Amino acid sequence: MGTLTFAQDRGQEARKPRRWRLGALPCALVCLAIFSNPAAADRLRDGTRAFAAHDYVTAARIFTDLAPLGDARAQTYLGYMFANGQGVPQNYMVAAGWYRCASQQGFPAAQYMLGLMYDKGQGVPQDYVVAYALLDRAVAGAGPEREHWARIRDAIASKLSLVERLRAQQLAFEGPPEGSCLPIVTGY
Repeated sequence: MGTLTFAQDRGQEARKPRRWRLGALPCALVCLAIFSNPAAADRLRDGTRAFAAHDYVTAARIFTDLAPLGDARAQTYLGYMFANGQGVPQNYMVAAGWYRCASQQGFPAAQYMLGLMYDKGQGVPQDYVVAYALLDRAVAGAGPEREHWARIRDAIASKLSLVERLRAQQLAFEGPPEGSCLPIVTGY
């Protein structure tokens, strides 16, 4: 009863990859276009060089082209530039939006910066639980900045009750909620 024959089992298994391929194909094409495109890598390098040279207008123009395509680094740079008014008008809401886009891709620097925005209530409602969760995820993926980021996370933890800290740790474990981070209207 309820036993599948080999042919039936094989038929079901044959259908699973097809559904997977159809769902993964658009994602794979976008990722391929972004990450294997030498022109996009060159544009990102040009943007970071312009940023380092304090040519923020040029950097903003380059990052504004790359960020909507899903480049987490360009999104993080744009978030920083909007938060600080470098090359673009200062706008905390737009900054938080770009950080959120990169954060949902697991980019630690964006998670850290968005966590700071939640701590201060800049562009987002002030929420220490969400701030802690984002900083905790950032610390988990951090490189050499891990010790500094952990101190900031722990400072925010001191603002939380035990119940809030447990909720924040659960949020950090579960990851960011699914959903679109765009559209972000920049005016450029």
